[in-house]
Amino acid sequence: MKPSLIVHGGAWNIPDGAVEDSREGCRRALESGWAVLARGGAALDAVEAAIIVLEDDPTFDAGFGSHLNLDGRVELDAIVMDGATLKAGAVAGVQRIRNPIRLARKVMESSEHMMMIAAGAEQFAREQGLPLCDPEELVLDRERMAWRRCREDRHAAEHHVDHAMGTVGAVAMDVQGHLIAGTSTGGTCCKHAGRVGDSPLIGCGCYCDAEVGGVSCTGLGEAIMRVVMAKTAVEFLRAGHAPDAAAKAATRVLHQRGRGTGGLILLDKNGTPGFAFNTPRMAFGYVAPDGSFVVQP
Repeated sequence: MKPSLIVHGGAWNIPDGAVEDSREGCRRALESGWAVLARGGAALDAVEAAIIVLEDDPTFDAGFGSHLNLDGRVELDAIVMDGATLKAGAVAGVQRIRNPIRLARKVMESSEHMMMIAAGAEQFAREQGLPLCDPEELVLDRERMAWRRCREDRHAAEHHVDHAMGTVGAVAMDVQGHLIAGTSTGGTCCKHAGRVGDSPLIGCGCYCDAEVGGVSCTGLGEAIMRVVMAKTAVEFLRAGHAPDAAAKAATRVLHQRGRGTGGLILLDKNGTPGFAFNTPRMAFGYVAPDGSFVVQP
């Protein structure tokens, strides 16, 4: 099989001033993931590498620089799924994990469970040798200022104009034909403590079936959950839709039945990329057949 990789950094009304940072972040994620695949490495390693780059980039709402909840804390969610086995690992509400995608992978590979949350997930991280960080290490001054403005006035999107949404994700296929998908997020700004959106939920923010394809979603979590968008996109692929057509069909369902906005990226079982969004812009990129990087917006 020829390797394939697609990544995203969120679908929302990305302002002109944030476009170049979004493009550069997606480009660096592609570089990191493709370096793994190009040398014959595993899709799982490529997805993890790409998402770590996005989690470490404060341009996006994942890992460092994520939105703060109502209590002024970062709470992170992530998932990774193996298309061959349908095994998945997910974490939610973690506050002391710099790269939650790494912990999600540990859950998938080293636990009998599929999802762990909050303090229990962090305890598992310690058991697996993953370092914990001080929660303040995940907080960016920009987000602290936005949180304070919301507290002093009321929660308003204009306080977060440079960083309204930015869930990240990646889907990869390696030379062995293994298909892996992953998603990571800091959730919505000023969310209630303990709120979990679509991102770490199998079938909602992420789904991967090697017989059909792999998907990572982004957007309004509650709407994505209502229509189980990742699984919905996979089922459009199963019904014979081409990758872009399947992505667009799932996004229509999100709008019409979920009453929400967002987008998704996918690879079909042959590694062909697809994407769609119903927001003004989505940050994403993929590796073209000639090995070049295509990055949007």
